[in-house]
Amino acid sequence: MWQRSVCVGLLALALGYLCLLGPELPHSALRQLSASLLGGLRRARSLEARMVAAWQAAIVRPGRPWARVAVGVNACVDVVLSGVKLLEALGLEPGDGRNHAVLNSRQDLKETFAHFMEKGAAAERFFSDAESFHHIARMASEYPGAQARSAHTCLFVFQLYVGGNAALIGQKLATNPDLKILLCGPVGPKLHELLDDNVVVPPESMQERDEFHLILEYQAGEEWGKVRAPTANRFIFSHDRSNGALNMLEVFVSSLDEFQPDLVVLSGLHMMEGQSKEMRQRRLMEAVATISDIPTDIPIHLELASMTDQDFMSNIIHQQVFPLVNSIGLNEQELLFLTQSASGPHASLASWSGVPNVGVVSDILFWILKEHGKTAERASDLTRIHFHTLAYHILVTVDGYWGNQVAAVAAGARAAGTQACATETIDTSKVFLKAPLEFVTSQTGAPAKISLNPDEPVVHWHREGISFHFTPVLVCKDPVRTVGLGDAISAEGLLYSEAYPQ
Repeated sequence: MWQRSVCVGLLALALGYLCLLGPELPHSALRQLSASLLGGLRRARSLEARMVAAWQAAIVRPGRPWARVAVGVNACVDVVLSGVKLLEALGLEPGDGRNHAVLNSRQDLKETFAHFMEKGAAAERFFSDAESFHHIARMASEYPGAQARSAHTCLFVFQLYVGGNAALIGQKLATNPDLKILLCGPVGPKLHELLDDNVVVPPESMQERDEFHLILEYQAGEEWGKVRAPTANRFIFSHDRSNGALNMLEVFVSSLDEFQPDLVVLSGLHMMEGQSKEMRQRRLMEAVATISDIPTDIPIHLELASMTDQDFMSNIIHQQVFPLVNSIGLNEQELLFLTQSASGPHASLASWSGVPNVGVVSDILFWILKEHGKTAERASDLTRIHFHTLAYHILVTVDGYWGNQVAAVAAGARAAGTQACATETIDTSKVFLKAPLEFVTSQTGAPAKISLNPDEPVVHWHREGISFHFTPVLVCKDPVRTVGLGDAISAEGLLYSEAYPQ
């Protein structure tokens, strides 16, 4: 590090001396030497610092920014704590991981947590046993701020945060003083206390009790028995009936007439997996009818989350929700599950190995918009996808419908670097570059080979009327909090996006 600082200092001195000698030198020689020395200064800076500077220059406000954003419909209080310490406090011994679509017991919780911790992947599950869940929740909340004193009293420190994708997106957007935010969801007294003053909650959306979700976090390299987490992440579980039934959806849509939003953000469909198949299908049909009542001139963004039922996801894709929304946000787990559910490209891939292959991701994103997005022949409004994974982001849009996407994808990447490290700006000493420096844009079509330039970190390519904007992410070395990171990324990307009037 000190060698780089000395190098930068010497180059700066040389450039200053060159300027003093300027009148004595030919103009062409001065220009050539200056360019050479400035190039040396740029090379002396870290890749991370060069990327941050390039993002800052690229992040500009859209020509027609949003003024009022309505967000719904899942909201709760997140109880964030160490997953390993909670399981130890419950007397659960480490063992082999196994994926359960629904948690019916503590054994299911232990096995599913181990399964995803070993992969370093985020996941969310419904805990079906109400009594057992509330007992676990009490254990997680009876020791506020507890510190280790003996083998019998050592539990964990927990914190309460705004939770639920809708509430998290609303809370993130509310930090912009120029925006007015409407949040509709099951908002209890504790959640209402935690919300930003800039968030308006309709009286009909308030309820007497909060819904609580347990967020079990783990750090990169943390071990539990034979399981070792490759990256920091979290596992979420709850026994949440209000959000699971989308109880506030009708209230949300009926509130739009008075609020008059420029943008609607919708999330919480994944919570319905806790319902029976019959009830879930009936409620989905009702939800589709309700969403259809939103005026077509208001763009709708759908934020996806972890799901396990392929039939349910297939319904959402093919005939239910996708044709009604303009934009979706999702991560690598949700993208792979989506293509598996709908027999899309690379559906035979069982799981990602390390950083998701850019060409594979690009193929699936292209297929979603080509097969389920807006065309002259298809009655679909879908024209935008914001994909985010730990190492990089891709914004994909049908040409002619969205603008300012260079700024939007750069802003999303910046949000990932600041929120994970809990810093106001990106501290380049606390982050590292994990994205591939070279990649191909497709594994099935005619691929282009891309080499990343840190001074121009947003890469743009086209494929049959669809635009791709890619940028790496600067990954936090020691993340402070991982929950809500995807929601913050999507919120920031939306903030800088511009929907063209049609």
